[in-house]
Amino acid sequence: QVQLVESGGGLVQAGGSLRLSCAASGLIFSIKAMGWYRQAPGKQRELVALITNDGSRNYADSAKGRFTISRDNAKNTVYLQKNSLKPEDTAVYYCIVNTGVLDYWGQGTQVTVSS
Repeated sequence: QVQLVESGGGLVQAGGSLRLSCAASGLIFSIKAMGWYRQAPGKQRELVALITNDGSRNYADSAKGRFTISRDNAKNTVYLQKNSLKPEDTAVYYCIVNTGVLDYWGQGTQVTVSS
């Protein structure tokens, strides 16, 4: 079992920045990848960024050049630095941890970007 605690969401103006954090506890040794998804109202949940144990990163096209995912293995924490935010980035952002067998999800944190 893996428990996830997210933080860092909030309200920001367009062009601003936010950093999301997600701290994992539990079966840490089983984690293969960590990342972030988001879900905007009326839309399906979509991948934002993912980072594997070897440091490989995968970004959605909408995130490339603006968002940076990083990971502190000593703290079992994944971060998402979001710059140049746009109103269309407004969504609930969910942390995900993949163990190779199961996916674990955080409770979600709201990010609202005002124009």
